[in-house]
Amino acid sequence: MLSVIALSILILALIIGVPVPFAFLGSTTFLIFFADYDPSFLLPFGFSRMSNSVLLAIPLFIIAGGLINRGHIGDKLVELIDLFVGRIKGGMGVVTVISCAVFGSITGSAAATLSGIGAIMFPKLNKAGYPAGHSAALIANASVLGLLIPPSAIMILYAWIGNQSVLAAFLATVVPGIILTLLLCLVNVVLVRKHPELVLEAPLDRKAFRQQLARRSSRAVPALAMPFLILGGIYSGFVTPTEAAALGVLYAIPVGFFIYRGLNGRSLVQALLEAAVTTGVIMVMLYTVMILSRLYIMEDLPGTIMDALTSVTENPLLILLMINLFMVVIGMLMDDASAVLLSTPILLPLIMQLDVSPIQFAAIVGVNLGMGNITPPTAPLLYLGGQLNGARIDQMMKPTLCMIAFAWLPTLLLVTYVPQLSLWLPGLVLGIE
Repeated sequence: MLSVIALSILILALIIGVPVPFAFLGSTTFLIFFADYDPSFLLPFGFSRMSNSVLLAIPLFIIAGGLINRGHIGDKLVELIDLFVGRIKGGMGVVTVISCAVFGSITGSAAATLSGIGAIMFPKLNKAGYPAGHSAALIANASVLGLLIPPSAIMILYAWIGNQSVLAAFLATVVPGIILTLLLCLVNVVLVRKHPELVLEAPLDRKAFRQQLARRSSRAVPALAMPFLILGGIYSGFVTPTEAAALGVLYAIPVGFFIYRGLNGRSLVQALLEAAVTTGVIMVMLYTVMILSRLYIMEDLPGTIMDALTSVTENPLLILLMINLFMVVIGMLMDDASAVLLSTPILLPLIMQLDVSPIQFAAIVGVNLGMGNITPPTAPLLYLGGQLNGARIDQMMKPTLCMIAFAWLPTLLLVTYVPQLSLWLPGLVLGIE
């Protein structure tokens, strides 16, 4: 019973706007005092769980994302993608979605993808006649691809908390990320196909296309080399995710300084300072969550939740559906990192009782929390997209609900009930079944 009260305190604190680290700390403090646990064994436990080299990848990927954003590395990627699909009706939106997928694979962050691609594409979309609400909703939805297309910071956290392979968690979200990318492109084209104000660029003849392809490809090669460097190094086993993150930072600095010339001494310092602040907040949350998750397990909170769910139904398919709803709500209340820190230790034991693979659950977590981030009424990424493009929330509601209904929900149902989608790549590369 105390664990349920502690979880209720946590959720209530988040609803009324208490900062996430303090919300976790409040729930932890309640259990320590009222369940009469000795802090002398909990505090060292938290420190021991934090002593893991995998966690070094998080600040390194945050730094890499900041450098990419400030170094204008994403601009050349957008130009290259625009050459192929930018001249069809709705093509600029397709460029936006694919750019978010590629950019997200480099930064591993939804917020960085939203701000980076938004700064590039919002002016282009507005100039092409896209409604402001549609543009903001589209980039907000597509930015979450940064949580699914590896490397992903939340997958590193999931693997660490759940004692799973980081590479397996990365691979589990690739196919769902590709499916979501295609569905978002399709929904975008359908929504704008009859919009009379769209402005299309003049088509290129074959000679002009070849010339533009050669020019834009040469400019985009340094930017395209970065995901190949990071992902190729991880998947080949040549480097660990932490080492790949360090390589990404070392690569982004000279590219941003000397090739694209978007970085300078001042912007480098700003990127490092922002990364330090973000990392500090995450590490405080990690330490608190490690203690809190230990208390939840000792109080058998997962068992309590499972008993509550089975009292409603014993159908494992319906139980999975209720777990999905819970994660979407969690994603609506907090940022992606905080959400995965809360949901993984509570729900992973439940999932394993349902004979669902922890690797498949990585993909379920990614899609659920991503959808929560763009689902009204809270929808933190949706509001950020509207703020960046000057769009009102009522202008964003129709396209957002269409994308949730026809892109997010189908992806979520496929990931939940077709395990092969998330287990195929880990099985192919790592032999995981």
